[in-house]
Amino acid sequence: MSEKKQPRPRRTYTSEFKQQLVDLYRSGKGKCDIVREYDIASSLLDKWIAQAEHSGSFKEKDNRTLEQQELINLRKQNQQLKMENDILKPSCADLRTKVNVIKANTHKYSVSAMCKVLKISRSTYYYEATQKTDESELTAAIIAIFKASRSNYGTRKIKQELAKIDMYISRRRISSIMKQEGLVSTYTTAQFHPQKDTCNEAKAANVVNREFDKQSYRNVVVSDLTYVRVGTSWHYICVLIDLFNREIIGYSAGPHKTAKLVKQAFMTVKESLENIHIFHTDRGNEFKNQLIEEMLEVFEINRSLSHKGYPYDNAVAEATFKIIKTEFVKDQTFMNLSALKLQLADYVNWFNNHRIHSSLGYLTPVAYRKNNLKKVV
Repeated sequence: MSEKKQPRPRRTYTSEFKQQLVDLYRSGKGKCDIVREYDIASSLLDKWIAQAEHSGSFKEKDNRTLEQQELINLRKQNQQLKMENDILKPSCADLRTKVNVIKANTHKYSVSAMCKVLKISRSTYYYEATQKTDESELTAAIIAIFKASRSNYGTRKIKQELAKIDMYISRRRISSIMKQEGLVSTYTTAQFHPQKDTCNEAKAANVVNREFDKQSYRNVVVSDLTYVRVGTSWHYICVLIDLFNREIIGYSAGPHKTAKLVKQAFMTVKESLENIHIFHTDRGNEFKNQLIEEMLEVFEINRSLSHKGYPYDNAVAEATFKIIKTEFVKDQTFMNLSALKLQLADYVNWFNNHRIHSSLGYLTPVAYRKNNLKKVV
C-alpha cells in the first residue's frame, strides 16, 4: 500500500520575488523554465505577469475591477447600516448602557467602529468595561463569602477573606455592595454595664483573673450555657472553649440546665481531660456542683470561678455565646432534641474549621492551632 502523499507546505512570496520572476519572463526566459526552476504553479506566474502589466502592483486591492471594488464598498456600507441599526436606540443613553451595547455586539462589529457611532472613546469603553467586570467579580466574591459565613460576617471579616484571594477592598466599598445586594449580617453587639459585687464566698478563687490572651494549649478551658427553643419548650446547650485558640473542644445539649449537661460536654472532648489544667466558669449552680467537683478532682483539673455578678471575668465564654446566640440560636426553633444535637454538631464543626476570628489574626481556631502548635494536631 502506497504511503499517503504529504500536503505541500504553504509558501509565501515577497513583492521583490514576484517582480524578479516577471522581469525574467520579460527578458525572454520561457514560462516553463521559470515554473520548473522556481517550483511554482504556472497559474501563479500568469497572475503575477497580469498584475504587473495592469497596475504594476502585486497587491490584491490594486488589481480589483471597478465591479469588484463597488461590491466590497456595498458590503461595508451594509455592515455599517446593520451596526447602526443595532445600536441606534441606545445611542442617546447613558455611558453604562453604551458600554453594555458595545460588549453585547463585539462578536459582530469592531469596538472601534461602535465607539465612533456611539461617540465615546475606546479608552473610556475599555476602562468602563474592565471596571464593570471587576465589580461583578467583587460582588460575586462578597456574596460567596457572606453565604459561606452563614450570613454572619460583617465588613471587617469579609475584607480579611477577600485579601486571601488578592482582592484588597475598603470596608466602605464592601458595605456599599452588601447594601446593594441586601446582605444583612445577623451579628449584633450587646453592651454590658454590670456593677461588680466583691462577694466571693466560694472556696475557688478567680485564678484566671481575666488573663484570656496568650494562654498555652489546654491551659485554661472556659464554659457557659444558653437556652434554645426546641418545639414548644426550652432546652440548653453547653460548650467548652480552649482560651489558647478559642476552639470549641466539647459541647452538649439537653432539656435541663444541670451539672450533668456540663459533664456530657466534657465527655465529648477528643483528647485526655488530664491535659486541661484550669476550668473557669461563672458561679452558676450547674458549675458549682459536687458532680463537677468530683470529675475535676479525678482528672486533676484546677477550679477557677468568676466574681459574683461580674460577667467580664468570663468574657470569652460570654462573647462566644453571644456569637452562638446570633449565628446559631437566633430565630431558630428546633423540632426535637435530636435535630438540635445534629445541627449543633454541624455548627461547631463550621465554627472551628471555617469561621475566622479577629482575635486569632483572622484565622480559624483549627488553622491557628496547626500554625502555632505543630506537635499537637
